[in-house]
Amino acid sequence: MPDSFRAVSRFRSWGWGVQLLAWLAGLVWLLAASAEVPMPARWIWGITLLIFLGALIATWRGKISAWEALMIEAGALATATSALGLFHWHVIAKPAAMVFAIAAVVADACQPSAGGTFRLNSSERWLLGALLGSLAGDVFLMAQGLFIPGLVSFLVAHLCYIALFHVGVPWLAHRLALAATVLLGLGMYAFLWQGGLPAELRVPVAVYVLAIALMAAQAWARWRQLASRSALCVALGASCFMLSDSLLATNRFVQPLPWASLWVLATYYLAQALIVMGMLRSMRGPRR
Repeated sequence: MPDSFRAVSRFRSWGWGVQLLAWLAGLVWLLAASAEVPMPARWIWGITLLIFLGALIATWRGKISAWEALMIEAGALATATSALGLFHWHVIAKPAAMVFAIAAVVADACQPSAGGTFRLNSSERWLLGALLGSLAGDVFLMAQGLFIPGLVSFLVAHLCYIALFHVGVPWLAHRLALAATVLLGLGMYAFLWQGGLPAELRVPVAVYVLAIALMAAQAWARWRQLASRSALCVALGASCFMLSDSLLATNRFVQPLPWASLWVLATYYLAQALIVMGMLRSMRGPRR
């Protein structure tokens, strides 16, 4: 086991070094090409590099795992490449973010128990189900004509998140949060209906809106029950998910939004990062 730990430590050191070199290369490129890069693109790449640097520093200080850092970096890169129309890079970065999130959960679960065995607890299984559904949804939504499969994939993800947030917590115990999220969902659905939501999508979208509203309500109920910082991160992430989907639906069905992909993906990856990191921190400790 000591040799294995030393090998993992060396791998992490090399990985951190490679990411640092990539960040330095990106910074040098941005400084060298700043005169040729339009101002909006300069801002987007500059913020992306700041996110990379923040993830690197957090990894170096032991605040987040290497896989969590890669999830954050891939999400930032997916957002930037989508906003700037770099499709060939975007199709790599977008699914990579969820792949790294899944790897973060698996790596966290692969800690030897007292008996020396490896196993997933119920929370980890539901979290992996939600991330796999999100990964499928990301892939489907990048393709033309696959909106319904993407919607169904994210519906599965939200159902898994609802089950995850229910582990050890009563159902929808925060009545104010339930009322607020359902009212927000109804308001958004009415806005989409009035804005031109196609008739064939009215039922699927209604089911989806209800699911994400209940997901956010259960996340806030969980925070009220646990009263922890990690639970608050998860609840904020669920709220960001609602915001991201609202922006996506408005842009798709009502009217185009300026820099829509930037705002939709930025809030989406913020949501996933808050949920994943919050859940991983809350699940550490005695394994079930």
